[in-house]
Amino acid sequence: MNDRKITDIHNINFKPFDRYGEPVKNMSWHIISYNQTTGYGSYILKMDPGAQSIPHTHTGFEEFFIVEGELIDSDGAVFKKGDFVSFEPGSKHSSLSEKGALIVVFQRGINQPIKGM
Repeated sequence: MNDRKITDIHNINFKPFDRYGEPVKNMSWHIISYNQTTGYGSYILKMDPGAQSIPHTHTGFEEFFIVEGELIDSDGAVFKKGDFVSFEPGSKHSSLSEKGALIVVFQRGINQPIKGM
């Protein structure tokens, strides 16, 4: 079938995570179906130890599955390997990974960066 794509998440090339313009330190991604104009689609996010996401507001649902490692959210919640996390439209947060993480992200809407959070 020509309309099917199979991605081996343990054997892919990552590029600097630059979804907000400038690359975010210690973060990289591999786009599967993500459209940077609409903010819809999926990608694999790799956070090296010490990586921290930019504070942002979700304009649509953002869901992710922790394949490896863990994240600590801005409210102190810890997401571990095997967790599937869903953020509703309008929610705000940022996450850091002290140990590193590999995450499958499902995005429905462009996130808006928050200054000063």
